[in-house]
Amino acid sequence: MSGDRPEISYEQAREELVEVVRKLEAGGTTLEESLALWERGEELAATCQRWLDGARERLAKAQAAHEEKPN
Repeated sequence: MSGDRPEISYEQAREELVEVVRKLEAGGTTLEESLALWERGEELAATCQRWLDGARERLAKAQAAHEEKPN
């Protein structure tokens, strides 16, 4: 994400991405508007992927720590 825009939550990014897709599928936008929507969709998809990657990493660390503890 750009440095001037704060990170948004996964849920916010996902909801906005759904809205972007809906607008693109509905059509009726100019080429410039469609390109702007596509670019925003790419940003939102990348944000969602970063959140998911971070969650996977945290889960893997938690599982590894749990497996290392003696019973």
